[in-house]
Amino acid sequence: MRGTATPSPGAVMAPADAPLLRRYRALRRWPGGAWLFSRLVCLRAPYFASIAPRVERLAAETCEVAIRDRRAVRNHIGTVHAIALCAMAELAAGLLAEAGLPPGMRWIPKGMSVEYLAKARGRMRATAVFAEPPRVAAEGYALPVEVMVRDPAGAAVFRARIAMWVSPRPGVAARDRSSA
Repeated sequence: MRGTATPSPGAVMAPADAPLLRRYRALRRWPGGAWLFSRLVCLRAPYFASIAPRVERLAAETCEVAIRDRRAVRNHIGTVHAIALCAMAELAAGLLAEAGLPPGMRWIPKGMSVEYLAKARGRMRATAVFAEPPRVAAEGYALPVEVMVRDPAGAAVFRARIAMWVSPRPGVAARDRSSA
C-alpha cells in the first residue's frame, strides 16, 4: 500500500495520487508529452488507437479526450461514426475511473447507454465525470460515469452513461479485514 490508513467500507474519500495521474502529470510537463501519454494509453489498450485519441485533461474528478474528424472515423454520410464516439466515451470513462477511484478499488465497464443528439462533424471532445462520488466498499457496486461529447462549436452531439462495476482489488479486502 501507500503507507496510509485504509478507510472504513462505505467511506467517501479523495483518491490518492494514482499512478496514472502521476504519469500524466510527469509527461504533460514536456513538449509532446500529451501526445506521448495518449500513445502510451493506446499501447495499453490497443483498440483505442483506431480513433487516435488525444487525452487533453486528466484529473481525479474529470477526463477530457478529443478525436480529429478524419476519414478513418467517418461513416457513409461523412460524419464521425457512432462507434468512434462510443470508443471515445469509453476511453474517457475508463481513464477517469483509473485516476479517480480510491486506492484498493478496481473497475470494469458493464454497460453503456447512449444518445445521439446531433450530427457529429469536426473535432470531437468527450468530457467524463462521475455521476456520484466513488467510495471504498467491501463489496462491488455500480458507479455510473456520465460522458458528454461536444463539437467544435460546443454543441452537444452525443451523451453516454457508462455503468462501471467497482470492486475491491483481490487481496486488499482480505488484508484489510485481517488488520482490523
